[in-house]
Amino acid sequence: MLAVAAIVLALLVAVWALVAALRHRSPDRVQFIGLAVLELLLLGLVVVTVVALAGGERPGEPGSFFGYLVTLLCLPPLAAVLARMEPTRWGSAIVCAVCLVTPVVVIRLQQTWEVLGG
Repeated sequence: MLAVAAIVLALLVAVWALVAALRHRSPDRVQFIGLAVLELLLLGLVVVTVVALAGGERPGEPGSFFGYLVTLLCLPPLAAVLARMEPTRWGSAIVCAVCLVTPVVVIRLQQTWEVLGG
């Protein structure tokens, strides 16, 4: 459920950022709030993962899984920092790009868990 919520939110923020970029607007408060909420959802995924690991479950591809997990947690803060550094339409384009990559990483994360483990 958290994964679906993260994917939907990431896509909504991506659309918002794309519209802003096309209108030559710099990143706005809505984009930064969306990135913050997205990060909270992703942290929730980490908590669920830790609980599953404590319960004895293991991902099918541990190396890939934890690589995707770390990458996923770094994406929204990275987007926020880069967007702040680029207060032009390209900052909104950065937010859009990161928010389009995030659902792919979430799906890949799920796939690496399910190969042998979950």
